[in-house]
Amino acid sequence: MAQLLDKAKNFAAEKMSDVAKPEAHVTDVDFKRVSKDHIEYLAKVSVQNPYSASIPICEIKYSFKSASREIATGRIPDPGSLKGKDTTMLDVPVKVPYNVLMSLAKDIGADWDIDYQLDIGLVIDLPVVGNFTIPLSHNGEVKLPSLSSMFSKEN
Repeated sequence: MAQLLDKAKNFAAEKMSDVAKPEAHVTDVDFKRVSKDHIEYLAKVSVQNPYSASIPICEIKYSFKSASREIATGRIPDPGSLKGKDTTMLDVPVKVPYNVLMSLAKDIGADWDIDYQLDIGLVIDLPVVGNFTIPLSHNGEVKLPSLSSMFSKEN
């Protein structure tokens, strides 16, 4: 009986691999604001939905890494839905505590930026399939805010 169940699972997995799935990519990561205990960056994620119906997003999970260390993690529960046959832009706020930034002083150096890797898991609810995670990974370099930018943006 277990072999039959395994064959059924493999058959379903093969058939599902040919089905169109939503695709996503990170379009931008930029400084958003400074608070009393963290710096907030904003990641913009573009998601293309190939289906005519909207798809609910269960949650967004993220991990922000620099110098091979995880410096921020978070999750956004129930952030909305993907529009049918359209591209949806999602905002993912990433909050990095100051104490972690201070420990990255070697990476920051003279150019006042940090190299990062942003991993995002976009969990969506596909009909028939159930919860499906779209994994995203984006590498880049982000500037730390200068004193003038701290006072020019709202806190």
